[in-house]
Order: sequence, then structure tokens, then C-alpha cells
Amino acid sequence: MRLRVKNQWQDKNKERSIEDTAGVIGFNLWKIASANVLNLENEGFQTDTQSQRIDVIEELLAFFVSLVDRLAVEREYDDEKRRKLVVALAMNLAKSVQDNRVDFDGEGEHGKAFVELLNDRMSEYAGFSYSDGEPGFQLRRRVGEHVQAVMGEKDNKWIPDQVMDIEIPDALKVFKRVVRGLV
Repeated sequence: MRLRVKNQWQDKNKERSIEDTAGVIGFNLWKIASANVLNLENEGFQTDTQSQRIDVIEELLAFFVSLVDRLAVEREYDDEKRRKLVVALAMNLAKSVQDNRVDFDGEGEHGKAFVELLNDRMSEYAGFSYSDGEPGFQLRRRVGEHVQAVMGEKDNKWIPDQVMDIEIPDALKVFKRVVRGLV
């Protein structure tokens, strides 16, 4: 996956707020998740509507947010700073989800629904292994199953394998570039 991402600040000496950091991470995570959807479609997996594409993006975003949370633990963020980062990131992404969903699904509380999905996934993913900056097999498998549930029917049974073995490893390369200089 070749994506241009912002992974460092131009003015390295300037103090950045957690909200600034979350905004840059959120923007890049959306790009990564969107590229994953495009890759899935290019591999012949079916999405029928823009709304369905956003469903897939939401599942991938929930996975990435859980990784940011785990990374903050690895980087020894105190609980308050970690919580602020994850909440700011969630709110940033919820706004993006809201804006995009309104365009395709009409008015509604789409951002709130995303936050609920995010909370469910964060609770679920917390039970899976993660070490040395890498999500474990069961976590990757579960993300693939969630993506499978919102994708189209064409070759649907192969989606978890594609997500687990190809999409996540490719996305993690870009994800690590994004967070390396920001978190």
C-alpha cells in the first residue's frame, strides 16, 4: 500500500495539543481505511454502495483506534493522557463518519452510532493479544470477520483471510509510519 501520510510535524519545537495529534492521526487513519476498501474492491470483493464502503471503513477505524490505544500503553502514556488521546481520536473520526454518512445516508446520528460501534469493538479487542506493536492472530481474524459481515456476497467467505493476511499487514506498515512521529 503506497499512501502519502503526515507522520511528523513541520515545526518540531512547537507544542501540540492532544486534539491536534488526534486530528492528524484521524485524518491518516481514514486514508488508510479507505485505501483498504479500494484494495478489497480491486481484488474483486463486492461493495454495492458508498454506505457499505463506510461500514467497512468504520470497522477498520475501530481496529486502528484500538491499536492507537495499545500503542499509548506501550509508550507509557499515563491513563489520563491515553484516555484524552483515544477520546479525541474517537470524536475526530465520529465527525468524519457523520459528515460522510449524511452525504450518502441522509440526516441521523451517525457519529453517535460510530462511537457505540467503537466502544463495542474496543471492549472486544481488549481481550485479544497484542505484542511488540503487532496485533495477534485472533485479533486480526476478528477484524476480518467484522469486515466480512458488512461486505457484499461475492467471494464473501474469503474476506477474513484477505483482511488478515494482506490488508492488515499492508495497513500496519503505513499505520506505523503515521504514529511513529506523532504518538
